[in-house]
Amino acid sequence: MALQNIVTPCGEIIRPESRARGLFMGNRGILHDAPGRLGPSRWKHKCWIICQLEFGNRRRPLMEPGSYTVLFFLDEAVALAAGHRPCYECRHACARRFAECWPEGSPPKASERDSILHKQRVDPASRKQISHAGRLEKLPTGAFVAHCGAAWLVLDSVLAHYTPEGYDRFIPKPCGEATVLTPRASIAAIKGGYSPLLHPSAIKR
Repeated sequence: MALQNIVTPCGEIIRPESRARGLFMGNRGILHDAPGRLGPSRWKHKCWIICQLEFGNRRRPLMEPGSYTVLFFLDEAVALAAGHRPCYECRHACARRFAECWPEGSPPKASERDSILHKQRVDPASRKQISHAGRLEKLPTGAFVAHCGAAWLVLDSVLAHYTPEGYDRFIPKPCGEATVLTPRASIAAIKGGYSPLLHPSAIKR
């Protein structure tokens, strides 16, 4: 049975039907028990990072007791939508670029950005993902929106339908207000010049 370790743009951690993992992995702390099952908690700290699948000679076992829960994202746009940001260790150049594109003048420290993102990504009462309203025509490529009960990636003049295995269909991007899944600060960073790495299926349209 597949492990429950795939993060969706809506911030959910699901057990996929396939073995697809995506382009990136991430970390929110230890979320699983000894048998490898997730408990009710969906994070243990505010430092939610986006990591490379491989770094140096490290190979991280999945659901290892006492070690952080390895999570997977289809691509970086999905990870940003779920509230993560680039890791300073394995993705140092990307983390610095993300900081340079951070909104509101001089970039704060990483811990300060984590605190800002945490306020924008989860509701402390319901512990559910926070969304916000935005005009579709003003959203940059790499943003995620909720549309017709599903998560869609903004790609120039089209929307791409998300699945854990890839983007499977495309529709013309409508005009008007949308429910935006990507946190406001990450939207601003993308508008400021940060380009999230997208899954190859986003290009084959």
